[in-house]
Amino acid sequence: MSQNSLRVVWVYPDLLSTYGDQGNTLVLERRAQQRRLDVQRLDVRSDQQIPTSGDIYLIGGGEDRPQRLAAERLRRDGGLNRAVANGAIVFSVCAGYQILGHEFVNDLGRREQGLGLLDVISTRGEGERCVGDVLADIDPQLNLPPLTGFENHQGVTHLGPTARPFARVRFGKGNGTGDGTEGAFNDTVFGTYMHGPVMARNPHIADLLIKLALDVNALPPVDDRWYEALRNERIAAATQPA
Repeated sequence: MSQNSLRVVWVYPDLLSTYGDQGNTLVLERRAQQRRLDVQRLDVRSDQQIPTSGDIYLIGGGEDRPQRLAAERLRRDGGLNRAVANGAIVFSVCAGYQILGHEFVNDLGRREQGLGLLDVISTRGEGERCVGDVLADIDPQLNLPPLTGFENHQGVTHLGPTARPFARVRFGKGNGTGDGTEGAFNDTVFGTYMHGPVMARNPHIADLLIKLALDVNALPPVDDRWYEALRNERIAAATQPA
């Protein structure tokens, strides 16, 4: 990668792309192009090998059976783990987030091995499904504005000692553990339950991934008026009494 180019890989759009999560790819592309970066995007289906030469890998949500199939194929392939070992950035949503952990519960009710890229374990919640708008404060280390998104999951994700919460919720359930955490991250791997798509609501997340990939501290400013209008609308909705 040069300072003027970016390779973006959208992982398994045929299995993991619910609730418009592919919009994250479109927003990331657009934010990079606005900075005059040459973006090379590759959509990798589940019958194709994961390239190890990407800079940023995006993974969306999916139903239970596609999630199991995706986990099986990603384990066999090994390309995503090798890419992370080479310094690649990964951003995952919902089912994709669970796959990046050590294990989750699959559609057969069995524990399914994940990729171990995040120190988290996901179980099946026994209470009400986590559904609705969320407002959360992103970890101060990442220096981002509040997180807005939409959650729809039955899973409960527990963080291990090497995973940091991506955010702490003001409204919503987040990881579903009752401790106020939402998502998880380490140096280069991020997971969240937020749909929306989350980068349309939070374009600064896309900017963060670009900065990490380019190893820079700042990017040229862009016109954020449309994004801010959407953010303000959804933050207001999250804070309204039910």
